[in-house]
Amino acid sequence: MLVDRLRNISNCLPAGVQLLAVSKGQPVSSIRALADLGQCHFGESRIQEALPKINTLKSRKRLRWHFIGRLQSNKVRSVVRSFEFIHSVDSLVLAERINRISGEENRLPKAMVQVKFREDPTKGGYLPEQLLDEWARLLELPHLKLVGLMTMPPIGLGMEERGILFKECRVLADKLNLQDCSMGMSSDWKEALQAGATWLRLGSTLFGDRSKYFNNHTDITKSN
Repeated sequence: MLVDRLRNISNCLPAGVQLLAVSKGQPVSSIRALADLGQCHFGESRIQEALPKINTLKSRKRLRWHFIGRLQSNKVRSVVRSFEFIHSVDSLVLAERINRISGEENRLPKAMVQVKFREDPTKGGYLPEQLLDEWARLLELPHLKLVGLMTMPPIGLGMEERGILFKECRVLADKLNLQDCSMGMSSDWKEALQAGATWLRLGSTLFGDRSKYFNNHTDITKSN
């Protein structure tokens, strides 16, 4: 049951750690059910899927939307308009574009800088040394609020190595005086929690098996 899964996870979280419900691939009914139980932070990675959900649930003023996918430059304006958090700022060029558009839209998104601590051709992100070199320039962007780092281990990395990687992320965040680390998903959230995560991105552990959302969009049009 959804309520049991939410309760069991929430009971494991110390003060200062937030649960981000990864709702990509989930219907509005599941998001609404979690919201009714008190969950307010939801993560989406595809703008074309997310916007109808956000619009359908716009009367739920407590909901906070996080963009967690790779952000293409042509989607920045839509993300800035609709999301309070962006977890995937992976370059200075992207950060500068978000900053410019945020200024035009009178917005101030909270940003996590994506960092790649291991070689992984499937993922974007700053290398740690590159981030240190460009950090001062990122801090100069007035319409982007840098609040933390985000990282994802390469597929196939063992749990012990994932724990080490997560600790490296926490050390770098502390070095940059950042409070938040967005790290840990359904398979490794306990390791991330032990390493100092403040945002846990959980999908299947929370919702159960992903729905057939992409084959049936009818749910999204139901009234709130």
